[in-house]
Amino acid sequence: MTDIQTESHTTSRRWVAPAPGAPDTWVREEHTAPEPQVGEIRVLVRAAGVNPADAKHVLRERPGTTFPVPIGYEISGEVTAVGPETSIGSGPVSVGDDVLAFRIQGGYADEVTIPAEKAFHKPDNLSHPEAANLLLAGTTAAEMLHVVAATSGETILLHAASGAVGVIVLQLAARAGIRVIGTTGSAGSARVRQFGGIPVAYGPGLADRVRELADGAQISAALDAAGTAEATEVSLELVRDRDRIVTIVDPSAAQEHGFRAIAGSKPDSAAFRDEARPMLVDLAAAGDLIVPVAQTFPLAEAPEALALLAQGHPGGKLALIP
Repeated sequence: MTDIQTESHTTSRRWVAPAPGAPDTWVREEHTAPEPQVGEIRVLVRAAGVNPADAKHVLRERPGTTFPVPIGYEISGEVTAVGPETSIGSGPVSVGDDVLAFRIQGGYADEVTIPAEKAFHKPDNLSHPEAANLLLAGTTAAEMLHVVAATSGETILLHAASGAVGVIVLQLAARAGIRVIGTTGSAGSARVRQFGGIPVAYGPGLADRVRELADGAQISAALDAAGTAEATEVSLELVRDRDRIVTIVDPSAAQEHGFRAIAGSKPDSAAFRDEARPMLVDLAAAGDLIVPVAQTFPLAEAPEALALLAQGHPGGKLALIP
């Protein structure tokens, strides 16, 4: 495939962390997305997903990170140019195609040039804000179920079940015949039920409430997307095998107590999540995986979006709209 061009290429803007710090220290700079080379595409961003990792990974110095750092790991948008001899993760691609992409850098932008292997054709039934929020949460949820080896007929405990990762865990578990008891506040109970889980209120007495809802079944595994001391304590109390407890938010507790911690920056996690992407796109295209979006923000208000996310419980995913 030869390089394909569209209208004249103009300067756009992107968010960058110039040095370690919180989102209110980031700058929005002018930036021209380069012409794509072999194995690359250029995408006009229609929506960028907003994730805790966007802020977490530039908050302080990290091994292997060189500042300034362009922000944003996942997007949805329209292809504006294709590098020579290039296809995307889901096959041939042309200018004008709508795609989503994950595990990129610099998605908080008007336009971005990315490795084509990171992109997939956007399902027609997903809006750009939904598509831009599918894969980070989706691959994380899939890996959580994978590492605890949850199987059909089991009952598991999910902390923060009404959150962005939690609702995808619920949907994947329901498809696999796994029963999920999910912790939530009162505002999230309906959402847990909507996606096939059994809601349980967090707070004092949680372990006893989980046992009652389990109705005699053993809690086979525990998945922590909350990161609270309660989540750790109750998981350890209810699950016998620590290899079947996993956290995505509290690696220090995992190290202290001998259970699993996963993160996209770890090689094993990255490899699994890359392999899981096509499955999640296919499920979404079939209408079997829903991405709840609570609110969108203009790209210029990225720090405000992350401030809302940091408060917890936004009611669904957030997206930036250039």
